[in-house]
Amino acid sequence: MVIAIDGPAGSGKSTLAKILAEKLGFTYINSGSLYRAITLGCLRSGIGPDERERALLYAKGAHVEYRNSEVYLDGENVEAFLHGDEIDRYVAPFSAITPIRHEVNDLIRQIAGGLNAVVEGRDMTTVVFPHAEYRFYLDASADARARRRYDQGVSQLSLEEIRRSIEDRDRIDRNKEEGGLKIAPGVFYLDTSGLTIAQVCEKLVSKIQLEG
Repeated sequence: MVIAIDGPAGSGKSTLAKILAEKLGFTYINSGSLYRAITLGCLRSGIGPDERERALLYAKGAHVEYRNSEVYLDGENVEAFLHGDEIDRYVAPFSAITPIRHEVNDLIRQIAGGLNAVVEGRDMTTVVFPHAEYRFYLDASADARARRRYDQGVSQLSLEEIRRSIEDRDRIDRNKEEGGLKIAPGVFYLDTSGLTIAQVCEKLVSKIQLEG
């Protein structure tokens, strides 16, 4: 069984997907971490997002895997490097490269194959797993998402700079050639702006139980 969750950056989907997977005993798959790992590898190799052919060549040759819910790049645990300001700045342009999306989508399907999994990202409910048993879209206002990011204490940016960065990323994510962020028909939509993690989790679990 696959539970697919989409939503913009900072909507809480990563935290919720991980908690939901633990509660249900499912495997948690964060598609964004896979894109972030490829972005990290490209930047380390001196490849910019405007160098599409070099970036794709790197993505095809990179060995990205999950071990105990953490991401490894060519054998190195890179989890600690995936959420800095530089990765935040470049992950959207790299993930907008359509052939790279194909590589990552194939990897996600390979990881999830035969498993009970909770997968989250931008196009899990629309492109990667359009026929998943359960599909959710978690949303939140830009102000709420910026505040969450700021309160995490991992960014060197001001609250206003974080909000502008989130809005810039939203524009890129919604206008991608393929796999753009959108709400698919039949997907359960939930605005998390004024909700706690526990409240959102309760709503998702209730929805799953209601549908059997």
